[in-house]
Amino acid sequence: MRFRLETLLETFRFSPAAPATEESAVFYARGMASQANRNDLAELDEADLQRRLDATDLVIVANRLPIRVEDHDGTPTWVPSPGGLVAALSPALRSAERATWVGWGGVTGATPPVKAEDGLTIVPVSLDAVQVEKYYEGFSNATIWPLYHDSIETPMYHRSWWETYVAVNQRFTDTVVEVAPHDAVVWIHDYQLQLVPEMLRERRPDLKIGFFLHIPFPAPELFLRLPWRSQIIRGILGADLVGFQTEVAKDYFLSVVERTTSAAVTENFVEIDGRSCRVDSFPIGIDFDRIIDAATSEATAQRVEELRRLFGNPDKVILGVDRLDYTKGIELRLRALRELLADGRIEAAETVIIQIAEPSRGGTRGYGRIKTEVERLSGGINGDYAALGRPVLEYHHRSVDLEELVALFRLADVMLVTPFADGMNLVAKEYVAARTDLHGVLVLSEFAGAARELSAALLVNPYDINGVKETIVRALEMPADEQEARMRVLNEAVQSSTVAAWADSFLKLLT
Repeated sequence: MRFRLETLLETFRFSPAAPATEESAVFYARGMASQANRNDLAELDEADLQRRLDATDLVIVANRLPIRVEDHDGTPTWVPSPGGLVAALSPALRSAERATWVGWGGVTGATPPVKAEDGLTIVPVSLDAVQVEKYYEGFSNATIWPLYHDSIETPMYHRSWWETYVAVNQRFTDTVVEVAPHDAVVWIHDYQLQLVPEMLRERRPDLKIGFFLHIPFPAPELFLRLPWRSQIIRGILGADLVGFQTEVAKDYFLSVVERTTSAAVTENFVEIDGRSCRVDSFPIGIDFDRIIDAATSEATAQRVEELRRLFGNPDKVILGVDRLDYTKGIELRLRALRELLADGRIEAAETVIIQIAEPSRGGTRGYGRIKTEVERLSGGINGDYAALGRPVLEYHHRSVDLEELVALFRLADVMLVTPFADGMNLVAKEYVAARTDLHGVLVLSEFAGAARELSAALLVNPYDINGVKETIVRALEMPADEQEARMRVLNEAVQSSTVAAWADSFLKLLT
């Protein structure tokens, strides 16, 4: 079963200047220091990597496929699925001689056949309603997700959820065992499939196995609360290479390895069961060139002007773009903005606040609460401060395509990215890439993985509402020369760590 990769990629979003002033040089030194210390990878030899991939079968294993089933007039039909993983992996998928993607199609029960086309081989894993409830909504998103995000919501530990999680991980493993060619490279992704590496190694020792965690790994004191902590750790250590977004997450993981296993840990290597597993950090980036192309197009320039007129030609535009998720800090951000409006430090008549909240896991515990709270706060702000026919807060609970998103980035004077915890946060990087004019200010949570690379942003503690308020005011009042100095450094960091470099750096070590 084949599906054309280029068709999928159309549906997804996702020369550096030298420091011009003494101030920007300081920001540059701070931002690049963490990059220099990230790991000991040599310069990528792209030709060598290409030669390796040309002789390799690549199998991607993820909870979701890059396509999903929709009902069209009673007929189940495959359509491209929104999400960033296929765009992130596209360089590797294009390079591999043969590529396969194993994942769930997003519906319960049997799935229809995938249309045969040249490109990427799609292998659906079917799940029934009980498995979706207990494996996906239960253990993955009501146990692991809150636990790995600092227990912002209290994780729930149900034995039946765990048993189903094990069974579904085994089902994914069975599928990979069946479809993976001999000596293939298998790259497993994210928190839903943490047991697959060990399961796969037991049955297919010929495979090269990689695992990457896209979300944070929690502090040891939190992770050790998990009743099945040893099984999860041993599951992940079944890989030859384990990747995390940040050095902090990597160090937390290695600390837990030492406390839950008898394996020997030496720097970035774990010796277990007579073999070596490498553990390292690989900060994921964005498709920088694609964002630049969109940002510099005439269509985007026209859309920016349309939006400005639509919003009443405001003096300042403040933007937030997030999934509607309790980890993103949207409600605290709105409280901070409301207080600034009440204090008169933001003039409602001169400012427009735009909050895009993309729909998320609506059926999972915690998400209904945050949706209700964000809608209540948004309505309250407009009820108290909007003029007739002119909202001060534009709140939209929907997804936004790449072109509209980049236009909003170009329009926004201040970008607020204030999650309580985040593996990386690519919206912050996309905003920087879109600002080819070197204007605009990024306010970024220090608890986002991106903060390690984007230290020239205005970093905030998202739990400190007074600190968030002061930082928003500072961003609104920042002089143009300081904006440019900071944005130059941020642009350098984003351009030097693209999504293609992320995939290449991981696969170079794995292959």
